[in-house]
Amino acid sequence: MNVPAALRPAWHAMARATAVPPRREATELMDEPGQDPVELAANLRDIRRVNRLGGGTAAVLSELPALLSLVPPDREASVLDLGTGSGDIPLAIARWGRRHRRQVRIVASDFSDDILAAASPVVAGEPAIELARYDARAVHLPDRSFDVVLCSMTLHHFPPDDAVAVLSEMHRLSRHGFVLNDLARSWHGYAGAWLSSRLATRNRMTRHDAPLSVLRAYTPTELEDLLARAGILGAPVRRRPLFRMTAVHQPSLPSEAPSPSQETDTAFSPSLAGPPANQPVDAER
Repeated sequence: MNVPAALRPAWHAMARATAVPPRREATELMDEPGQDPVELAANLRDIRRVNRLGGGTAAVLSELPALLSLVPPDREASVLDLGTGSGDIPLAIARWGRRHRRQVRIVASDFSDDILAAASPVVAGEPAIELARYDARAVHLPDRSFDVVLCSMTLHHFPPDDAVAVLSEMHRLSRHGFVLNDLARSWHGYAGAWLSSRLATRNRMTRHDAPLSVLRAYTPTELEDLLARAGILGAPVRRRPLFRMTAVHQPSLPSEAPSPSQETDTAFSPSLAGPPANQPVDAER
């Protein structure tokens, strides 16, 4: 398009402003209590497919080994997954651990009782996974309770102030670092989510939530700002294929590394807390 020279500054400013859609504050259906269990289970099945085919699971598995390598090989590594959904990424981690002969214990947590109920049959039979009910913004556990903390496809569910609280908790709870994996907001991502949700599923929740998730997501620049607000340094944000991004934090300063006594004293073990395997630990009530 030929734009007169006098109008080009305004044109370029408008183009920059419309390159990324404004972030929406709206509620996804899966965040509302009282959803039909069958419909919710189908929605979570769609999310598992997106994680598998859209690179979410691969993004976590590509970053996790470097962090787990900091755990002594003769000790079981502990992982907390915040906003686990149906637990598909913890399942992938448990399988990875067996393939690589690495003992891993994963606490798969969510704040929604309905989602935890839907996750229970998905992770049933996997002894490496235990379910827990935690609010990702305020997890009532000691500092550095886990070797690694994960959060996948969840941060966009929170407005900025709450997102900062989630990032702060991930940092506080992890001994050796965290992996954040989420959508990156863009018009192309929105169009892709809208189209794929119409072609791949008839689930009402997925068709509503998938494109909305993209509009609720943060941009890489916004995520960098959220990390800075949380006081987290050294967590580079990387763009991933299919409109995703990751932020990986690995403490590098000696002052950040926990002492052996800290690891022993602050470690949290759901199995010692008494709940049956694969049953939610309700830590918020």
